[in-house]
Amino acid sequence: MQIASLPEDRPASDFAAGAAYVRGRFTPLSEASVPLSDWGYRRSDVTYDVVSVWDGAFFRLEDHLERFQASMRALRLQPRESLDEIRRVLARCVQLLGSDAAYVAMDCLRGTPRPGAPRHPAFCENHFAAFAVPWVWVIPPDVQQRGAHLIVAKTPRIGDASIDPRIKNFHWGDLTQALFEAQDRGADNAVLLDAGGHLTEGPGFNVFVVKDGQVLSPDRGALDGVTRKSVFELCAEMAIPFVVRPIAGAEVLEADEIFLTTTAGGIMPASRIEGRILGNDRPGVISERLREAFWRRRAEGWHATPVASLASSRGG
Repeated sequence: MQIASLPEDRPASDFAAGAAYVRGRFTPLSEASVPLSDWGYRRSDVTYDVVSVWDGAFFRLEDHLERFQASMRALRLQPRESLDEIRRVLARCVQLLGSDAAYVAMDCLRGTPRPGAPRHPAFCENHFAAFAVPWVWVIPPDVQQRGAHLIVAKTPRIGDASIDPRIKNFHWGDLTQALFEAQDRGADNAVLLDAGGHLTEGPGFNVFVVKDGQVLSPDRGALDGVTRKSVFELCAEMAIPFVVRPIAGAEVLEADEIFLTTTAGGIMPASRIEGRILGNDRPGVISERLREAFWRRRAEGWHATPVASLASSRGG
């Protein structure tokens, strides 16, 4: 399909807070909308992904697109836009935003059944939407410097037999409740266990435990994070042992270090869990080494795709 041309008649200031693409049109984010009847809204029947832009370049764009495609296949969603068109839409949203540091989201919504068709998801017209906003931090930089204070939420993570956590989704009821638990207890954020008491993830991030010099990552109940993948690569490069396996809740409480990973923040160390001070109440040595290496490598162009290289591609 032919995606819309850039809306040159709009002043750049209209897009400073966010630029969006919906139903084949680019628009300021404040004007973007989907119908109230859309099953993506009414039933959370939608998948999404988020890619970051730093220093004018996407980070691991192809990894994010691969995961987005896998999620759409799993949910039987198929928008009209081709993969190449999706690349160009994301780049144009960033171009309209006018920032070299951005949080860029892509969604595929179920839509609504076509006129006269049965009210079944197989008969809906799926559609793609995207937006770019200025960079977002899940854990603010000042909190990262002193280390995040975490709790283990009493709310369990939704079971992966019901909602596959490897498919990014809008089923955030448990994660939202965990955020309120953290707020009520004066913590920065929360991590969640599954019904069997094993570590899963947090609201928008993967969780790592460091014990006896080894980096541990859960093998269940969590998204296969792109930043998580980057941690594995860095550990291999830096000769830091890492293992993917079940992690019991007790191991979280007894950790030497804990750190979190997400697109909107990179590698984010913690310094307390359930009030227990980790190390010297500052980010741990391994956590800091990985965080510093992550941002240094990104500055060097690691896994970078310049926005300009895609925005300049105007094919149909």
